Amino acid sequence: MSKFVTIGEPIALFGSNDLDENLENAKNFTKYLAGAEVNVTVGVSRLGHETEYLTRLGDDPFGKFIINELNNNSIGTKFIDKTDKYWTAFQLKNQVSIGDPDIFYFRKGSAASHFNKKNLDEIDFSKTKLVHLSGIFPAISQNASESFEYLIDLIEKNDIISTFDPNLRPQLWDSENQMKERINKLAQRSNIIMPGINEGKILVGSEDPEIICDFYLNNSEKTNTVIVKLGSKGAYIKTKKDNIGKRIKGYTVENVVDTVGAGDGFAVGVITGMLEDLKIEEAVDRGNAIGALAVQTLGDNDGYPYREALEKFMN
Repeated sequence: MSKFVTIGEPIALFGSNDLDENLENAKNFTKYLAGAEVNVTVGVSRLGHETEYLTRLGDDPFGKFIINELNNNSIGTKFIDKTDKYWTAFQLKNQVSIGDPDIFYFRKGSAASHFNKKNLDEIDFSKTKLVHLSGIFPAISQNASESFEYLIDLIEKNDIISTFDPNLRPQLWDSENQMKERINKLAQRSNIIMPGINEGKILVGSEDPEIICDFYLNNSEKTNTVIVKLGSKGAYIKTKKDNIGKRIKGYTVENVVDTVGAGDGFAVGVITGMLEDLKIEEAVDRGNAIGALAVQTLGDNDGYPYREALEKFMN
């Protein structure tokens, strides 16, 4: 098994080419590979790390498209389960000149929501250094939620580093209270938590990064680091070891094309920094850089750099 592993639902994304047109009126779309966890995996792979993606896909055109895209990005597909009983999820996204785009999902009852957790027993995690977790997968079905927690059990059993991005998707939960309770419970089983500042307001009730960090650090024996994403302002770090918050400045971007994928790009920087044993400040700086590159392209992960481009941008 590779050093980096994640579980999630990859999606076929149809992004509108009609600027500032709402989804019901847009007519021209381009197909992309999307999904928060797969975005992170694409970025980690582009920076030269071996990766493995855990999911279930339908034996349909979207599923085959996703497998091809994963292969094109050198992402491990050995443990992807395929089925002809359920279909592969897809989504629509419009293109806007200001702010965040509208997104509409077609994923209820998808193949990934019927992930078979027994498949996790067949995986040898002995060489895995880090597993990335996202709050999206446990939201898509009860079955996915149970599989997600079982994977966390295996992470703990094998003493593997875990990162957690809340990735709040209110439309996938029955209520905001259910989302808050479940996400916070799952977050507290992870070593490194990476909420956005707006997610902190929902999950913790505060936009103060210090308060957000303290909430997770003080309520979990597992959590040793919290990194609050501040958008263009960079990020705020606090660890149990130092107990002193630090702000890492962001990068200036002149032309923001699409904000979707910036948070996942940030996670790429932090995760690859951890895989390469960088100091946490260096890893977060890299995360800020990749997030800045991500917002300059339309696809959710098209802006994620290869090593040379990343070094050039950061220098």
